[in-house]
Amino acid sequence: MQATLSSGWPTLLRRLEFVAYPAAAGAAFTVLSLGVVTWLPALAAMGHALQRWRAEGDSRCFTNAFAAFPRYWRGLWRHGLLSTVAAAVLAANIVHLLGRSEPWTFVVLAAQLGIAAALVIHHVALAAEAGRTPDGSVRSWSLGALALGFGSAARGTALLGAVISAVLLSLVVPLGPLLLGPSIPVLLALSFADPRRHTP
Repeated sequence: MQATLSSGWPTLLRRLEFVAYPAAAGAAFTVLSLGVVTWLPALAAMGHALQRWRAEGDSRCFTNAFAAFPRYWRGLWRHGLLSTVAAAVLAANIVHLLGRSEPWTFVVLAAQLGIAAALVIHHVALAAEAGRTPDGSVRSWSLGALALGFGSAARGTALLGAVISAVLLSLVVPLGPLLLGPSIPVLLALSFADPRRHTP
């Protein structure tokens, strides 16, 4: 019995890593996002920390996200500002349309929700691309994000599904949506972007 417990302990610890380190990266993202318009650079910095954990085994996800944030802030603050304004406009439109009963509102509401879903996929993919190639340009990250998020319908659907399911499934954990809601989808996007997945 003791031998069984001893042999299972390392396996249990490895499994716990897949919760603890994404949660630590998500905590860093949450703190860095308190500036409101800082959420996109924070998402990219979180992606960088998760990529270092995936590729190099660096478990300092919380501190690595903070260390990477200034670099991503310099490159992405304009993009983050525009995305924040776009998200606010979309949210206001959706709330307004939900209060109306005209037949045409369903079509417009569906269009607004589709745009919101596309923006979610794009920004998750952008965070993964920026995290993988921290020395790249905003243009290269954006082009890579378009290919990653929209180059395959299955991949884009999986990323959107990961965002929704990560938030819903983590509701059982205190602060779960804040800690795991952003990190799990970005971790999945990093996995999709891994060149090793595409080598025979």
